[in-house]
Amino acid sequence: MNTATLMGILFMVLIFTGIPISFATGLATAAYFFLSDMPTLVVPMRLFNTVDSFSLLAIPLFMLAGDLMNAGGITKRIVEFSSTLVGHITGGLAHITILASMIFAGMSGSCTAAGASVGSMMIPALKKDGYRPEFGVAVVAAAAVLGPVIPPSIIMVIYASCTGSSVGRLFLGGVVPGLIIGLLLMIVAYIISRKEGYKPKYEKWVGPQAVISSFWHSLPALILPCIIIGGILGGVFTATEAGVVGVVYAAIVGFYFKEIRIRDLKPIFLNAAKTSTNILFLMGTSATLGWILTSIQLPQKMTVFLVGISPDPAVLTLIMLAFVLFLGCFMTDAAIVPILAPLLIPVIRQVGIDPIMFGVVLCTTAVAGNLTPPVGGLLFVTSAIGNVSVITVAKHVLPFLGAIILALILCTVFPSLVSALPTMMLGAGR
Repeated sequence: MNTATLMGILFMVLIFTGIPISFATGLATAAYFFLSDMPTLVVPMRLFNTVDSFSLLAIPLFMLAGDLMNAGGITKRIVEFSSTLVGHITGGLAHITILASMIFAGMSGSCTAAGASVGSMMIPALKKDGYRPEFGVAVVAAAAVLGPVIPPSIIMVIYASCTGSSVGRLFLGGVVPGLIIGLLLMIVAYIISRKEGYKPKYEKWVGPQAVISSFWHSLPALILPCIIIGGILGGVFTATEAGVVGVVYAAIVGFYFKEIRIRDLKPIFLNAAKTSTNILFLMGTSATLGWILTSIQLPQKMTVFLVGISPDPAVLTLIMLAFVLFLGCFMTDAAIVPILAPLLIPVIRQVGIDPIMFGVVLCTTAVAGNLTPPVGGLLFVTSAIGNVSVITVAKHVLPFLGAIILALILCTVFPSLVSALPTMMLGAGR
């Protein structure tokens, strides 16, 4: 048994023991260096070189912006505005949850932030209105997947840093898939609501005057996505600088609404720092693992194997995505993307798959893995808020997961759904 195989076995054993993925990855790679007599100095070098990147500053900045938005009352105003638009549809609160998550996704870039922020408001409201707790939690968990799909997106920043792809093109590529997923989630919620007899929040549409009034009240919150995306596309600032703009703007809005005070800043900053540290440490250990796999020529072997199955780009993409979804049962999206992206890039280039299309679909699939036990992060976050067991939520989230998979299949079979908007806005390129 060679050293690489031993490393793989140790990695899987450590994952199943329940220790954090970052430590499992780091210990497995460290063991490889010790067993193969390679210089262990490579480990800290790879860890440092991976995170020593200006573009990765976007991760802590967007995490901080999301925490400031949640504390600053922005989420509450988004929910209020969403209710005026879809509250009259059967299963109104479920639709409000999904729409609010879509809007919040345009500000945060994190599925965990979306699940915690929207879930803390909507899960109690859904329970109070007579929705079954497990259904309400499942809706919030599924809708939170939109957080990193609709721009900005932390996981797409990670993919861009691993592959050299354009962050702006990835952000634009996620818009249409995000809208498709949101629409399909609403269709599933409507069908289940009709079956279960869930009533709309309002007997009829509140009318244009109420919508305009709510929009005006929520405008300071709703304008942030326009500032971030518009600034990036207009060349005013980079994705990293957009994170700074998001932080400053969220703080100003929070103080303006008097939802944030000076004493609230310390826990907000500490929480963002802890979450960002976990992600960046995971990226460093994953990059070290990727370096080892590259040194044993695994990307080349994988290319030959996958192309041998089928040269058709759509078929190959679906096979790779099925594998990513399976990995989602054991690993987080922040671990999957930095490990797999460098390995799969040679494959997609070999068969002519657009790296932007593939990146959007890969990132979305990896995030959807947060809905699959036993490691599904969104299941744990939302089930804790709703006080429902993870297994129960996992069963009720399956129809919504099916809708997300359907959207991914559509984007794979019709890649223009992803590539059309970046090409239209930025011209041809990768």
